[in-house]
Amino acid sequence: MRLETQAIICAVRPHGEHAAIVRALTPRDGIQAGYVRGGKSRTLRPILVPGNLVAAEYRARTEDQLPHLSLEMVASRGALLSEPLAAAAIDWVTALSASALPEGQPYPRLYEALDGVLGAIEAAPAARIWAAALVRYELLLLAELGFGLDLSECAATGTQADLTFVSPRSGRAVSETAGAGYRDRLFALPAFLIEGGAAHWEDIFAGLRITGHFLARDILIARQADILAARERLVERLRRAGCG
Repeated sequence: MRLETQAIICAVRPHGEHAAIVRALTPRDGIQAGYVRGGKSRTLRPILVPGNLVAAEYRARTEDQLPHLSLEMVASRGALLSEPLAAAAIDWVTALSASALPEGQPYPRLYEALDGVLGAIEAAPAARIWAAALVRYELLLLAELGFGLDLSECAATGTQADLTFVSPRSGRAVSETAGAGYRDRLFALPAFLIEGGAAHWEDIFAGLRITGHFLARDILIARQADILAARERLVERLRRAGCG
């Protein structure tokens, strides 16, 4: 088995005294795990940072063997680790990808979207821009794993107009008229999830409430304590920064 590809590092776990197990998202082969000899060395530590874009070469004698992985830096995002909001966002979105996606299954749309989110975090002058992209990434991940929300029409009436809520049970949109009497049981549906474009902080936090609910319920069922803690840190930092 030999695979040469670009990849986004999503998770790094120490292995023994000197090595590391790295999980990275590739464009055509999904999440791939590899053994990195000397992963704790001064040379490799700056490369083995979640969020970094690397040129990866996986080699294994058999398909059942954990491949050896060699890496070269393509784009480093290590400098963002000194920025609390950016670091929390990268920590969450890469941990989500590493934990939720099965190995070896291709998710080209998620690779492009993750690269876009990381690029936005790196380039955006304000967190509001990349925060909206992060919500859209979570929504896409749910859809790619078979738990997509249906925001195309009202679950009760079938209308495509005035969609204002999301049902926490079905994940379907609900119109203002149909949901008026059940506001306390429904999520507010922010317009940017339907129409695209920019989003205000109130809408971004509404989007985070929706995607957070379905990620916890449908995707991260057995891993909530470990993985969702990173998400909680991100949301808390956004609030402390006066974003919402």
